Amino acid sequence: MTLTDQAAGTLLQLPSPPRAAVDVPPGSVSPPATGNTRRAPIDTRTAGDAGTAIPVLDVVLPVYNEERDLERSLRRLHTYLLGTFPYPFRITVADNASTDSTLKVAERIARELREVSVVRLAAKGRGNALRTVWLASPSPVLAYMDVNLSTDLAALAPLAAPLISGHSDLAIGTRLARASHVVRSPWRGFISRGYNLLLHALMGAHFSDAQCGFKAIRADVARRILPHTADNEWFFDTELLIVAEKCGLRVHEVPVDWTSGTDAGVDLLQTALADLRGMGRLIRDLAADRIPVRGLRSELARVYAPVAAAATLPGATA
Repeated sequence: MTLTDQAAGTLLQLPSPPRAAVDVPPGSVSPPATGNTRRAPIDTRTAGDAGTAIPVLDVVLPVYNEERDLERSLRRLHTYLLGTFPYPFRITVADNASTDSTLKVAERIARELREVSVVRLAAKGRGNALRTVWLASPSPVLAYMDVNLSTDLAALAPLAAPLISGHSDLAIGTRLARASHVVRSPWRGFISRGYNLLLHALMGAHFSDAQCGFKAIRADVARRILPHTADNEWFFDTELLIVAEKCGLRVHEVPVDWTSGTDAGVDLLQTALADLRGMGRLIRDLAADRIPVRGLRSELARVYAPVAAAATLPGATA
């Protein structure tokens, strides 16, 4: 049994509703949080009007001109979640103004699979897509992954588990942990490590991998901090994590098995330069208090007061 297999079992064993005392997946990492406390667990007994279940997890696939790979990836992800995820879920295809048949493919599959929905956006940009879809989603846990499914799907359960249990506010996949197994070029690995070292040195970041396209956030937290993110492109991930850490939120890390995709449509040099410009802009914004970090920290601490690790939701048994 692999590390990710062991971690996947953690979510499958969660009671409904889950208790705050659920352990985090083995092998995963979290920076120390303030106090020995957890957030209130998410009540998975949610239901909409007329008994329609609200999906506990909403997985967003941002896409741009992915007509060749979208159907295969969508069906693979849907089959995996249907067979392993114990709560209602939704997969949202966020089409970033594609000019090929991506939208038609997504809409055709959505008519066939009830857990798949499609959002059409007029402008390109992963950050814009995630901010728009996440803020509109009814789900309490929001995630996204790259459409090529570079990350082993076995890591999806341990990504969601600490958010459902109340252990963490955000969860990210990391390709830079010792337990991770990564297949990519040395050049890409060098760029990734160098970028994250810059974040540690210049911005005081504690997370290990800002750019892995495999992240999740609690919706109650997202509604507070997403409006204060500005980037609409690739730097969005980094900005979200930096703001979250500055606000005192707990970021949980899950080692992942990851295989590099084709990088179609991604200019690595231009993306790297844009990330550097984004870092400079964010440093200036923080220094000028254009992001109300202290106010957000106080609000989050007040609205989402941590609960004792042994606390349970009403109706849960010890």
